[in-house]
Amino acid sequence: MPSNAPSIPMRQQVEEYINALQDQIVLAFEELDPNAPPFKRDSWVRAQGGTGRSCVFASPIDEGASASSPPSILEKAGVNISIVHGVLPPPAIKQMRADHMSMPLPDRPEGLPFFAAGISLVVHPRNPHAPTVHANYRYFEITEPKPVNPDAAETAEPKVLAWWFGGGSDLTPSYLYEEDAVHFHSTLQTACDKHGPQLYPTFKKWCDEYFFIPHRGESRGIGGLFFDDLNEGPHLRFPNSEAKRPVTPAEIFAFVKGLGNAFVPSYVPILKIRNPMPYTPHQRRWQLIRRGRYVEFNLVYDRGTKFGLMTPGARIESILMSLPETARWEYMSELGEEGTEEGKLMAVLKEPRAWV
Repeated sequence: MPSNAPSIPMRQQVEEYINALQDQIVLAFEELDPNAPPFKRDSWVRAQGGTGRSCVFASPIDEGASASSPPSILEKAGVNISIVHGVLPPPAIKQMRADHMSMPLPDRPEGLPFFAAGISLVVHPRNPHAPTVHANYRYFEITEPKPVNPDAAETAEPKVLAWWFGGGSDLTPSYLYEEDAVHFHSTLQTACDKHGPQLYPTFKKWCDEYFFIPHRGESRGIGGLFFDDLNEGPHLRFPNSEAKRPVTPAEIFAFVKGLGNAFVPSYVPILKIRNPMPYTPHQRRWQLIRRGRYVEFNLVYDRGTKFGLMTPGARIESILMSLPETARWEYMSELGEEGTEEGKLMAVLKEPRAWV
């Protein structure tokens, strides 16, 4: 590209990509189950600044309500994008400082202008043998407040004080099929290795640490990738400055796009294999208990949920889209004991494994 070619702002590049990726992912699920109702497309406008589109699938019938109408493959799913901007209030800035220790942020009591664009998805299949999946890829900017000088050009791009990419994808099964875990992790590793050999092991370890439920002493699922604070500066997870990793905005964006493009091949083949398997009421009961753990993590520990609820004008329906339609909490449940299929999963949740 000629050196004098106009550069496209990163926020615009991210916005265009996540719109296309949302369409690609939703279409893949609709083609997988053509007899099910389509995803509901809900475009919205944020009063404080920004837009978004939620694509949500809800179970069309109660389980067992009609013998003549086969149940849908998915029970609940959402593939959401948001492109928002505004001012972060002090409580949100405080939370962000705690979550982004490697990113010093200016201390302004009036708040900080921000721009954020991302795609977030959660899929809860009906069959207990099919795992839940989550993915999230986002771009965030903190910018200089607009000058009060009335002569300043309104069209000028805001000065970016800090920017970073974050995201990841992880798998949460009710029953452990090692070949599924290997396929999921191998697909993510292949996408990572194109950009540096240290990315997959570093972000896999980060994922195991992040999606952990301290009060249960167990992981939410069997892991995947988690990363944050990717920018041109030093990174706490890569103390060795010679470690090969994407650094420039273009390199990091290419890495994120590679992971986004890997979502469908990492998950849909698993869903195709597991969905036709028969299951019992006992297995359904265990699935609902595991979903209860999913809820516990998302409402108590998840950084994205907490940050979203602190942001002015938060769209609560979109933030809580990740929660399953049904879940279960049993007092001192006997399920998950050693020597059972449920216990096989629990052993991995207590001690994360290397899958590739």
